[in-house]
Order: sequence, then structure tokens, then C-alpha cells
Amino acid sequence: EATLDLAERRRIRSAIRELQRQELERDEEALASKRFRTERGSHRQDNKENWLRSQQLEEEQQKALASLSQELESITDVEELTKLLRAASEYEERKLIRAAIRKLRAEEIEAAALAGNVQSSR
Repeated sequence: EATLDLAERRRIRSAIRELQRQELERDEEALASKRFRTERGSHRQDNKENWLRSQQLEEEQQKALASLSQELESITDVEELTKLLRAASEYEERKLIRAAIRKLRAEEIEAAALAGNVQSSR
């Protein structure tokens, strides 16, 4: 603001904008380096052990869910499935049981519709 030369003012504003842009880039680089910093030391070993343990737990859970799924296919009573649903604590178990209940109800509706069609054709 001290100078009256417009060209000089433009150069000063341009230099200020360039400095601000460079400062923003440095800030972004600093944030990115913090965000993607690699873990060091014993944390890696802990993560490997936790990963192995979590993999084993996940495999066990998948086996349990597969056996539950087979068990649910043999159940044909909605009341019995509802009791199982109330007793289940795991989200995935509840999800499978709800799916089995929906399937049974759909089959019951389909059977009732077919029975209604047979009676109406007589």
C-alpha cells in the first residue's frame, strides 16, 4: 500500500499468493506424512500376532456360521426359529436366523397361494 506503482503492487500480491500456496503445500505434505506414517518397533510384531489371532477367530466363526446355516435349513417351524433368534447374541447368527425365518414365511405364503389356486380351479 506504500507504493503508488500498480505494476509493483501486482508483483507484490503475486509474490504473497505464491508464498501462501507454498505454505499450503508444505502443510498438506506434513499432514500426509503424519497420516501415512509407518509403524515402528514392537508394534509390527503385535500386529502380526493380533492378525493371526483374528484370522483364527474369523475362521472359527465362519465354521460355526456354516454349521448353524445347515441346522437352520432342517428347521421348519417359525416359532422354533424365533426362539433361536431371541437366544442368539452374535449379529451374524441373528442375521442367518432372520433370513431363515423370511424364507420359511415366503414358502408358507407360496404354499397358501398354491392351495388357494387349487381350490379356486375346482
